[in-house]
Amino acid sequence: MDTIGTGRAASDLATRYNAVREQTVKLCEPLEIEDYIPQPVEFVSPAKWHIAHTTWFFEELILAKFRDDYEKFNEHFSFLFNSYYNSIGSRAIRAERGSLSRPTVKTVYEYRKHVDDAMRRLLDEFSSHADAAEAERLITLGLNHEQQHQELLLTDLKYAFGQNPLDPVYDAAWDREDQPALGKGEFITVDEGVYDIGFEGSEFCFDNELARHKVYLGEFSISDRPVTNAEFADFIEAGGYDDFRLWHSDGWDWVRANEIKAPLYWEKHLGGWSHFTLQGKRELSPEAPVSHISFYEAAAFAEMAGMRLPTEFEWEAAQAKFEWGQRWEWTNSAYLPYPGFTKPQGAVGEYNGKFMVNQMTLRGESIATPEGHGRPTYRNFFHPQDRWQFFGLRLAK
Repeated sequence: MDTIGTGRAASDLATRYNAVREQTVKLCEPLEIEDYIPQPVEFVSPAKWHIAHTTWFFEELILAKFRDDYEKFNEHFSFLFNSYYNSIGSRAIRAERGSLSRPTVKTVYEYRKHVDDAMRRLLDEFSSHADAAEAERLITLGLNHEQQHQELLLTDLKYAFGQNPLDPVYDAAWDREDQPALGKGEFITVDEGVYDIGFEGSEFCFDNELARHKVYLGEFSISDRPVTNAEFADFIEAGGYDDFRLWHSDGWDWVRANEIKAPLYWEKHLGGWSHFTLQGKRELSPEAPVSHISFYEAAAFAEMAGMRLPTEFEWEAAQAKFEWGQRWEWTNSAYLPYPGFTKPQGAVGEYNGKFMVNQMTLRGESIATPEGHGRPTYRNFFHPQDRWQFFGLRLAK
């Protein structure tokens, strides 16, 4: 792979840097100033924090390392906008990210410009930089990190808007949530055999995709279509949320403790269901893939259907046989390291490895995933009760 030290590679990386950074700003264009601040629950971050944190990443992990003359915009921002990098220093409590009115949104955008200007100068000078290859690797990681936050920005905004009785509209043209599920609803047989799992190649991937290895799989079948809203509504009508026999013990405790009766954002009314979307409140589309369900709900649905969730290895082995990309799809695999996985040195070693406990793996991508960010080996991971992301399921047997 070309290093950033060559003119073409440096130019390509600069172009991509500008495109990714501009996309974050574009996602914020529909917002009013007041929309940048709310944090209704701990796991949702304010829009202001997202645009500052992604900027902090480039300042702290790249500019501070590769530019001796770089002057930080504000020393306090290292504390305010660090997320979970203990090796870099202390940080603000996650639940309090939305409690500060200052720095203002205007100041955060000034911070973003300060860092972008310095990054562009760095990219312009890299033809003679001795650490070009390492810097290229970190910049590429930073861009993929920002794309992850672009998806989080949308889903966090949706959650914040969804708590508002006025049912705010983020974008009236954002109609992706009601598009029909891809596939015919048929099951595809995958032969017994040994399959290669994990990333291979010279392009970017996250460290948790590495250590490509072989996995033996017995013969199985997997649906060519994700479960739809209509199918999940049938699960509800059949008493799925009231039958303890369908649920994991932790899942049943979660259902009862939180009085869960339907997927997040669903609302029952005479004659059917509505749901809250980034277009505001809309009638539920029966043909669209179900969304905003937890692992517990996905597993209970599969149990009632007399089937199961695929493992992440089955999903990867079969993914070329069906269309995917509308919802992140829960698998029946715990999020664990691949054989031979090693954490990188330094702060980037905290990126994925330390989260490999008490979480489940999801595969695919969603309608909020930035274009070009996904790949068949991508491993997303969340706690089994989480559902504010665009989470769905695909059945296997």
